[in-house]
Amino acid sequence: MTRAELPLHRRTITVTAYEEAGGEISVEARLCDERPWEEPPGGIVHHMALSVRIRLTDMVITAAEADMRGFPHAECPLIAPAFDGLAGLSVAAGYNRAIQERFRGVLGCSHLYELSRALGPAAVQAAMSAAARRRAAAGDHDHDPRATAGVLNSCHIWAPDGAGLRKLAAGWRPGTGPRPVPTLSTFEHPDPS
Repeated sequence: MTRAELPLHRRTITVTAYEEAGGEISVEARLCDERPWEEPPGGIVHHMALSVRIRLTDMVITAAEADMRGFPHAECPLIAPAFDGLAGLSVAAGYNRAIQERFRGVLGCSHLYELSRALGPAAVQAAMSAAARRRAAAGDHDHDPRATAGVLNSCHIWAPDGAGLRKLAAGWRPGTGPRPVPTLSTFEHPDPS
């Protein structure tokens, strides 16, 4: 395969989460579309951000704000306030369906919708990170089954008969040990030496 030196298009999506006071996390998702070949170099087509606060006890979005920093049409920012409607949604069960109903297609902006899709799973991971950090700070290495509830049935590892649950049953504790986590046989048949 051959390719030109300069890419036609580059899309970057980043999601960053922070632990906040009051049992919440803040999550910001950013999307940037650029055309590296365009003059001036690195012409930005889309630069948008979607920020939410999420209550950790029930994973409900308590506040949301969309910000369009770079966009192709003067009217694009008019849809940003619609994404305040993320508030009240749970990023747990039913999140994808709820955002499709509210923001997909002509009801929203395809780029902010894409950010809302990326934000949900990242928020679940951030909540697990917050719980792991609290456990580590307290020196608590016991596993709370609720800590993995957000990943159950999310991939082959977390299938009902998958390696993740079997490793837990065999004594593995999330947040401890190396990454990648060793194979299931390491936990089921530990080396006696």
